[in-house]
Amino acid sequence: MTSERRQLALGVFLTRHGHHPGAWRQPGAANSGRPDFRYWAELAKTAERGKFDVAFFADFVGQAGDSTKGIERRHAFLDFEPLTLSAALAAVTQRIGIVATVNTNFDHPYSLARRFASLDHISGGRIGWNIVSSLADGAASSFGIDQPPSHAERYQRAAEFVDVARALWDSWEDDAFDHADRETGLYLDPDDVHPVHHDGRYFHLNSVLDVARPIQGHPVFAQAGNSEVGREFAAKYAEMIYAAAQFIDDAQGFYADVKRRMARYGRDPDTLKVMPGLSFAIGTSRQEAQDKFGALEAAVDFSGDLNLMGQDVSGYPLDGPLPDLPEPENGKGRWRQLTALARRENLSIRQLFLRFNAVRGHRVVIGTPTDIADQIQDWFERNAADGFNLIPPLLPSSLDEFVDLVVPELQRRGLFRTEYTGTTLRDHLALPRPAIGATAPADLLSAA
Repeated sequence: MTSERRQLALGVFLTRHGHHPGAWRQPGAANSGRPDFRYWAELAKTAERGKFDVAFFADFVGQAGDSTKGIERRHAFLDFEPLTLSAALAAVTQRIGIVATVNTNFDHPYSLARRFASLDHISGGRIGWNIVSSLADGAASSFGIDQPPSHAERYQRAAEFVDVARALWDSWEDDAFDHADRETGLYLDPDDVHPVHHDGRYFHLNSVLDVARPIQGHPVFAQAGNSEVGREFAAKYAEMIYAAAQFIDDAQGFYADVKRRMARYGRDPDTLKVMPGLSFAIGTSRQEAQDKFGALEAAVDFSGDLNLMGQDVSGYPLDGPLPDLPEPENGKGRWRQLTALARRENLSIRQLFLRFNAVRGHRVVIGTPTDIADQIQDWFERNAADGFNLIPPLLPSSLDEFVDLVVPELQRRGLFRTEYTGTTLRDHLALPRPAIGATAPADLLSAA
């Protein structure tokens, strides 16, 4: 193992009760869905104690007013808006990176650029942006979007959005505000400002950002698309990608494909960290771990509406096969993974829900700390992953167990840091700091 040349990355996707749908019914879960910042702060501090690279926060914005049927059985997924939560967490942590999701469909590059620049300065350079362009029905309804754009068009808009945001972050030289001269009355050098004049398909502006260039140049870009256009978007922009794969051959194929695509954008494959999701159950024995995960599965409620990756399958027999259904506009890649698994193993809807939907298509490892570390090392060393984004099934206990039991084993093997080096998220991930104006041509997504 050449740990000097390649460092395992670890992130954790934090939620209110844990990721498994049976989590909120377990004795160790949070007993309320009421917003509680102390809960989130303790989770982030635990991840920082484990020397994790990042804590990740999703955002499932919008729920249609006529989609509340069965809402009494749905547990809360996140109880704070991610950017607001990120600002508060930056004040109570020192080293861990914080990645917040912002959907490009419901924002503007200028307003986003100033918020992320502010957060990067507040955090000392620890902010990342998870770039999302999905558009669920509830979100469209909440924002009054009557004619949602197509899957491809959403990515095209997102690409222009990112290009404009990057130009705005480059409005100022890094040291533009460091040389105020009281004697001459010159506050800054006019050559240090770079106005943005943009007249594109989706955005039009003539502006200079009203916040200094971020400490990191721009936030670390994360992305999670698995469709063809999603992979191309990742190859052009992403510095972290949250992938989903249950089998190592699928993970290796995805890893090689996205890294190969980066060449057409002049990017080094090492500047993208592929981080599949990893669910887990840890026990002192494999049986104890299996019993823990079994308790979560036993708590899953199948009595209400049943949704598989956005598709309502409530009208079909629970123990019957998955019917042929049209491919959704959102989550195309995940839907293809789900249907392939259903056909590959002849799974019923119930089995498919527990195998795929409950963990959203991610790998599940059940066993002792050594078993978990073995699987992580195997995928890491066989080029299926640069690291993992943990999706703890039950919080806070699953995260505590991973930090206390698995992290020391990974450190013992020389796979993972024992102390942070550097201060920014880019330092943690060994990612280069972008130079001003280092952007790819805007039309390259047409390659997809």
